[in-house]
Amino acid sequence: MTHAPTVRIAPSADVDERASVGAGTSVWHLAQIREDAEVGENCNIGRGAYVGPGVRLGSNVKLQNYALVYEPAQLGDGVFIGPAAVLTNDEYPRAVTPDGRLKSGADWHAVGVLVGEGAAIGARAVCVAPVRVGRWALVAAGAVVTKDVPDYALVVGVPARRVGWVGRAGVPLEATGEGRFRCPTTGAEYVDTDGQLAEA
Repeated sequence: MTHAPTVRIAPSADVDERASVGAGTSVWHLAQIREDAEVGENCNIGRGAYVGPGVRLGSNVKLQNYALVYEPAQLGDGVFIGPAAVLTNDEYPRAVTPDGRLKSGADWHAVGVLVGEGAAIGARAVCVAPVRVGRWALVAAGAVVTKDVPDYALVVGVPARRVGWVGRAGVPLEATGEGRFRCPTTGAEYVDTDGQLAEA
């Protein structure tokens, strides 16, 4: 395993020797990081969390307890994955082939979830691959994401739908008129152009 001396790995965690773990990262009890996964610097991998083979995590990522991130997911810097959230990878799940034979790795094609910088996935939410969750978006607890989520979008429900916008602080933005929004926490301003939000 490739990792810096400042990496903290609980004795009960299972980190494959072919995984790469960045400086300042903590891997807690019963977590598993599979072969060829890349975990950035200053990440927090919670109890019982799972990081699949070849998954890429940026720096300052937080996987809460029992979050499941299946390959080939890619998470940008500063992403938050809440407790027991799941990022799937099988578009047409079956245990067996049409003729009843147990499927092997050669019988299916993994598809991934992409999560942009700063985005957050709430507790027990499910992202059904293949989907992209945009930068700084917020997926509410228990939501089921089946379509791409725009940058800064706040999505809720089953299936998830956009109900508003959030800023970098994660707080719902306040409309100020003419497609403009303001963060009540930071004061940052944003502009909605045809359903796409950007910082002003």
